[in-house]
Amino acid sequence: MPRPGPGVAAGDPREGSSRFVMAVSVASGVPDKAGGRQSGRVPRTASRRLPVDPYIAALLGTVVLAALVPATGAGGAVADGAANSAVGLLFFLYGSRLSTKEAMDGLRHWRLHLTVLAATFAVFPLLGLAARGLVPHVLSPALYPGFLFLCLLPSTIQSSIAFTSIARGNVAAAICAGSFSSIVGIVLTPLLAAALIGGDTAISGQAVTRIALQLLAPFAAGQLLRRWTAPFLTRHRTALGLVDRGSILLVVYSAFSAGMAEGIWHQVPVGRLLELLAAEAVLLALMLTATDRGSRALGFARADRTTIVFAGSKKSLASGLPMATVLFGANAGLAVLPLMLFHQMQLMVCAVIAKRWARREDAPVPSPDERAHDHAVPGGHRRPASAGGGER
Repeated sequence: MPRPGPGVAAGDPREGSSRFVMAVSVASGVPDKAGGRQSGRVPRTASRRLPVDPYIAALLGTVVLAALVPATGAGGAVADGAANSAVGLLFFLYGSRLSTKEAMDGLRHWRLHLTVLAATFAVFPLLGLAARGLVPHVLSPALYPGFLFLCLLPSTIQSSIAFTSIARGNVAAAICAGSFSSIVGIVLTPLLAAALIGGDTAISGQAVTRIALQLLAPFAAGQLLRRWTAPFLTRHRTALGLVDRGSILLVVYSAFSAGMAEGIWHQVPVGRLLELLAAEAVLLALMLTATDRGSRALGFARADRTTIVFAGSKKSLASGLPMATVLFGANAGLAVLPLMLFHQMQLMVCAVIAKRWARREDAPVPSPDERAHDHAVPGGHRRPASAGGGER
């Protein structure tokens, strides 16, 4: 499967994917291979910074800021309105960056997209339901609805594409997988929440409509106006990347400020918080393993497996926060706490994994003669030759 890179010729269908990847990599704060100076390689200095990415540090700093200086009263209303506008802008940019041709080309990988959707909206929810057995010993009854809600959310767009690009995966498929998951989740997540969470959510036709207006309408507007907006986005991708990141940080600040106003930190003892982190670490490990092993069993190529792992194991903060506000109302602060923590964890863990897989891909593959020489041992026996760095 060809992968977009810095050497893609003008006019090549992959050219749009390469530009999109550079933009979302800036937005997610993670370097991509298209942005490196060496073709097909992650810049060494950038890859060393992956585990302590500035964007992750900014997210943590935003949480601390909300804890120390929360927006309350009239300030809280202003922050909430600004956060809603930021989410709308974010989805408008998503729609503007996804070309119709890329979307149609992506539909040819229907097995990959069905696998990602199954991981996101079937395997994740099943694990969330299984976690009910952890209540009340590990997960408190107050935290479990938020934990289950986390399992019902769509996949991310930004970080899935950025990590897939770093790890030499199928970037075009990642663009479509993240976008398709977000669109499906606008309808499916509220329905799953109503069926599985029940009385803790305020689900109605009006709630679904409100979510669609906040998320789907800007995405559709971006698609309709893409003919005029795409050139501008391409020319100013670095500045717009800052807009993307700033939008997420504003949403995080607003959500945690609301949580502080509700006193969520007083509702969750430190011990319970650590137990929640442990449960989410297990959840993430299970999903990373399931998507990797499952995609292998289904016979996907390495590049497609990489896409499935990164798109099928993540949850979207940009979609989850406004949905929680609509579905949980006054209890949204406590409901999004598991999502906020999981979002930080998935970024840090997947950054390390992407860097490791990138190193394997960059490792030189020895020639048959070199391989035979390297693996010859005394006594006439030979160790099995490795396949090089191209497989994992």
